[in-house]
Amino acid sequence: MKRFVEGEDRKQATLLPACLDDYVTEDNPVRVIDVFIDELDLEALGFAGVVPEVTGRPAYHPATLLKVYLYGYLNRIQSSRRLERESQRNIELMWLTGRLMPDFKTIADFRRDNGPAIRAACAQFVVLCRNLNLFTRAVVALDGSRFKAVNNRDKNFTVAKVAKRIEQVEASIARYLAALDRADRQDDDVAEAKTVRLKEKIEGLRRQMQSLKEMDREVEAAPDKQVSLTDPDARSMATSGKGTGIVGYNVQMAVDAEHHLIVAHEVTNIGSDRAQLTSMGQKGAGCDRMRATHGAGRPRLLQRRRGTGLRGHRHCALHSQDTDICQRQARPLHRGGLHLRR
Repeated sequence: MKRFVEGEDRKQATLLPACLDDYVTEDNPVRVIDVFIDELDLEALGFAGVVPEVTGRPAYHPATLLKVYLYGYLNRIQSSRRLERESQRNIELMWLTGRLMPDFKTIADFRRDNGPAIRAACAQFVVLCRNLNLFTRAVVALDGSRFKAVNNRDKNFTVAKVAKRIEQVEASIARYLAALDRADRQDDDVAEAKTVRLKEKIEGLRRQMQSLKEMDREVEAAPDKQVSLTDPDARSMATSGKGTGIVGYNVQMAVDAEHHLIVAHEVTNIGSDRAQLTSMGQKGAGCDRMRATHGAGRPRLLQRRRGTGLRGHRHCALHSQDTDICQRQARPLHRGGLHLRR
C-alpha cells in the first residue's frame, strides 16, 4: 500500500499553541496593509469615530474596518456579508484584525459613511508609491470598465422605458377587456370564474398604470431624465449590442504599465469612453507633467474619422496646459487602451 502525507489529529492538544503570526509569511501583502494603515493619520483624513465616545458600547476602531475593506478590495471580495464570513474563517484576515469579527452592517455602514476619507487614504497610497519610485516607467495606460450596480434594469426608469411600459400595460388591459366581454356572453360556471379572475387582473393592471404615470412625472422632473430605485446614483449605460445595456458605473483608471498600480481613477455615469480623455488626462497631468498618447487598437474610442469621435481629444489639446495630444501605434501589450507618457 502506498504511503501518503498524513495530517495532524484535530483533537491533539499542544503544550504551546501555535502563534497566529506563524501562519502569515513575511512577504504576505496583508503585512503591507497593516503597516500602511497604522501609519495613516485617520483623523486628518476625515474618518469618523477615531476618538471613542465616553459612554455607550465600545466601537471598532476605523483602522480595523479600513483594513477589512482594503483586504476585500485586494482580494475581490466586494460584499459586506462575504467579508463578515471571511473574518470568521480566513487566517489572513484574522491576523490583520486581531481576531475581530465585525458584522456585515458595521462594514457596510463604514464604507457608506467614510467615502471621502477612503478616497483620501487611496491618495496617500499613491503618494507612498511615488516616494518609493514605483512610478518610474514612462508609460501609463488608461482604460474604462463598466461595473454593474445593485440596481437591475427593471428598477431603472427613463422616458422611453416608462412610455414603452405604459404602452404594454394598455395593450394588456385591452386584451383582458376583450376576453372579459367574451366570458360575459357565456352562461356556465367556468365563464363566471374566469370573469372574476379577469376583473382582478384588470384591476391590478390599472394600479400598475397609475404607478407608471407617477414614475413618469418623477422621470420628467429628474435632471438627466432617469431614475434608479435601488441605487439612486446608478444610470443605464448603452453598449454596442441592442438591448444589452447595463445599469451601473463607468470607472476610468490610469495604471502604471510596469508595476500595475493605479495612478488615478474616476467614476462616471457615461457609458462611452469617448469623452473621458480630458478629465483623465488632467488627473494624470496633476500627478506629474505628462503627454497623452493613445493607441490605435480601439476604434470606438480613438479612431473615429467621421463625426465627433475625437471631440474629447481636441478639447483636451485646446484647454489643458499639461497635456499634448499625439497619435502613435500602440504595442500589442497595451493595444486597446489609452497611454500617458511622462
